[in-house]
Amino acid sequence: MPMWGQIIFRSLGALIVLFIMARLLGKKQISQLTFFEYILGITLGELAGFISTDIETHYSHGLIALAVWFAVPFTLEYLSMKSLRLRHLLEGRGRVVIKEGKVMEDNLKKEHLTTDELMEQLRGKSAFNLADVEFAVMETSGELSVLLKKEKQPLTPSDMGMPKVHEVEPQVVIMDGKMMNEPLATAGLSPGWLATELEKIGVSVDNVFLGQVDAYQQLYVDLYDDKLQVPAPQGKALLLANLKKLEADLELFAVSTKDAEAKAMYTRTSAALAQVISDLKPMLMC
Repeated sequence: MPMWGQIIFRSLGALIVLFIMARLLGKKQISQLTFFEYILGITLGELAGFISTDIETHYSHGLIALAVWFAVPFTLEYLSMKSLRLRHLLEGRGRVVIKEGKVMEDNLKKEHLTTDELMEQLRGKSAFNLADVEFAVMETSGELSVLLKKEKQPLTPSDMGMPKVHEVEPQVVIMDGKMMNEPLATAGLSPGWLATELEKIGVSVDNVFLGQVDAYQQLYVDLYDDKLQVPAPQGKALLLANLKKLEADLELFAVSTKDAEAKAMYTRTSAALAQVISDLKPMLMC
């Protein structure tokens, strides 16, 4: 086999082996690298490059080296899932750098973190004012976790006494100008419904780059032609308006009728509908 053929063969083999190893090691190796995993990734890459181009060495020797560098961390990863002490030894522990609004200077030094770097990390968490921070921890991944003081935290529906709203995962029903039947079925909708919604806004499916349906069956579209403007979804606002109109109609019927039984029925129904509107308003107003 010519030299270029050997390099292609060795490179493809190393690539396949590295892909399998990466899949077995898990997604954590990509999203949250510890210091040990960082060194592991560099070494595996160096070994793969070495066995791909150094045709004078035996190919199996390089594969054995890759196997060793894979087997050791894979075994340690499995054992660390069973042992908290080993996990702390391999991955370290999070270190508190701000506690009760005060910077822990000694812990900053242990993390080799300067004041400028601390402020940079805080700004990355949208905490531009140190006085707003109650608690901050430098995680083992090198990311800073920040807890703002209670009065500086964003207002939530529970703070306002609003009922909790259960959100359903939005579904992408159009992608690259093509209708996605499975997500449509998951959302409990049909292609006919989607065609009707597109017709309402005057858009053809092949002009839609991305279309998404939310929990309230509102269709959001992003078009290939960015110059075209499409109206914002009005499904929730329209439903709220119709419910209020129905409530007003029931009150009108109650006032207009002379039948005492019918008047009582309309009044009860109007009161029940008013309660329904009150319960649904947090969902329909957002």
